[in-house]
Amino acid sequence: MATALEPIRLPDPAWQNSEVRGLLRDRDIAGVFRWVQHHSGASQARIAAQVGMTQSRVNEIMNRRREVVRLDVFERIADGLNMPADARRLLGLAPQRESRAPGAAFDLAAFPEIVRVYSDQASAAAEIQRTARSAGEIDVLAVRGLGLLGLRDSLLRPHLERGADARPRLRVLLLHPEAPAVADRAREIGESAESLSSGILLAEARLRELAEVGHVEVYRYRTLPVWRTIRLDATLYVSSFHSGWEGHESATYKVLATPYGPLFAGWRRQLDAMVTEAERII
Repeated sequence: MATALEPIRLPDPAWQNSEVRGLLRDRDIAGVFRWVQHHSGASQARIAAQVGMTQSRVNEIMNRRREVVRLDVFERIADGLNMPADARRLLGLAPQRESRAPGAAFDLAAFPEIVRVYSDQASAAAEIQRTARSAGEIDVLAVRGLGLLGLRDSLLRPHLERGADARPRLRVLLLHPEAPAVADRAREIGESAESLSSGILLAEARLRELAEVGHVEVYRYRTLPVWRTIRLDATLYVSSFHSGWEGHESATYKVLATPYGPLFAGWRRQLDAMVTEAERII
């Protein structure tokens, strides 16, 4: 019988199954742990020892009472389970460091940060809400944000009204209701500038309600909207604004933070730069 300290090694074909590949893409660690347990016979104690956790923490994860969100923990899990390079890439990680020559160049196509593409926001909604449930930090870049934040049935609103100790830190960037870009954007979508501006002001009012009970920062930017982004810790959902369609109608890209990828880091840097130059109102 294997001891808790014996390494867990699944044969490579076990990581090629479509079921586990879907779990890896979704970063569903509860499902991955169950898969490993089923195919290796490893106990929770053995999994815990290999991934650097307590058995109680592994139990919480497997019973979906806790989710893994930190990149360093994903790395530790991948290392502890001896995931092959392909499985690590599906999880949004680079191959193990010891397998790379110092100073070696990377083929970014082999380390995809974009792990899923949805036809529109509605197709991604269930996954976004699932990820938002345990997010400690949420950033939103939008035009008016009503569909994301401002209404009771908005996409993210239910996850902003958790118990006081569990509320995420929320940072929101909305278009300045008096900026010239409001008229430009309104023309692009066939709406009046007055209507668009009113929608922004309504979203700001609703965000003030949230700010009374949680950590909420709201900023106004003035440039013509291009990207619509939702950052949930180390996961980013990105769509675009363009003439003729709203952000929620755009294709939505799921982007994961990885040690060597430029996309998540670039979008995060852009958002931080916009915050620096924007006007904070809440």
